[in-house]
Amino acid sequence: MDRNFALEFVRVTEAAALESARMMGRGDEKMADQAAVEAMRKALNTIQFDGTVVIGEGERDEAPMLYIGEKVGKSGGPKLDLALDPLEGTTICARGGNNSLSVIAIAEEGKFLHAPDTYMQKIAVGPDAKGVIDLRATATENLRNIARAKKCHIEDLTVVILDRPRHTDLIAEVRHTGARIYLIGDGDVSAAIATCKRDSGVDVLMGSGGAPEGVISAAALRCMGGDFQGQLLFRNEDEKSRASKMGITDFNRIYQINDLASGHVMFCATGVTQGAFLNGVRFFSGGAMTHSVVMRSLSGTIRFIDAEHHFDRKPQY
Repeated sequence: MDRNFALEFVRVTEAAALESARMMGRGDEKMADQAAVEAMRKALNTIQFDGTVVIGEGERDEAPMLYIGEKVGKSGGPKLDLALDPLEGTTICARGGNNSLSVIAIAEEGKFLHAPDTYMQKIAVGPDAKGVIDLRATATENLRNIARAKKCHIEDLTVVILDRPRHTDLIAEVRHTGARIYLIGDGDVSAAIATCKRDSGVDVLMGSGGAPEGVISAAALRCMGGDFQGQLLFRNEDEKSRASKMGITDFNRIYQINDLASGHVMFCATGVTQGAFLNGVRFFSGGAMTHSVVMRSLSGTIRFIDAEHHFDRKPQY
């Protein structure tokens, strides 16, 4: 996969972020998501590649979406699979909160897990705790191992958990260990990435969230040297049936990071609202500033890009 694709695809997340940022704080999740989806689709179709969306919004959201199986790009280029979320944190954006992103991960054909739109039990850490996490262990055991790897006390750790009723027992267990907790309303891709950034104040992500976001998170952590494990949590027989059609046969399998995103992976993200990892879109008269990250697993290179956009000279996709 040509490394120059990284700059092509960051233009895609920039386009989606610029459009959805207009909807920040306006209280309409569908409108914000639709703006991001339409901009991302148009931008993808300007790139010379044969793309397939394998992780998208296609099974759950009612807004116009980049659905699973959708073909994108100009024909004639390399065959690539995409795991994307035009607006990760739609509620965050609609309410004017922090840490909403536009994200896209790119891999060679067949290198992403084709995950149905169900839940996934997750644990994510940065490079200094790589190899010590285990979803089969308790939260307490994982925190002990993470603290040992990071050469600190459990009380020094901060655990990010989605603030959901289903996490009541997990939150109670983590509190009992003495670790600190950072509860978030949405945006666990951003939280997973934060585990790899030393000054984020985040050490580990725990709990369940969307399976598509789990694959995207794994792709990002592959590039950053972090670690991730996930296990699909099916809510009904219909979800198991859809998973079977996607090639999943072991419903209890614990997926390692390379099971979710293998081979040469690229990851691009642009901040929509202000966050710990990326700045949000900042508008000025006649234009805007964006803050993005571009990462490649092959080289481990992480590039942050500050871009100044002038709307009278922007391409019309």
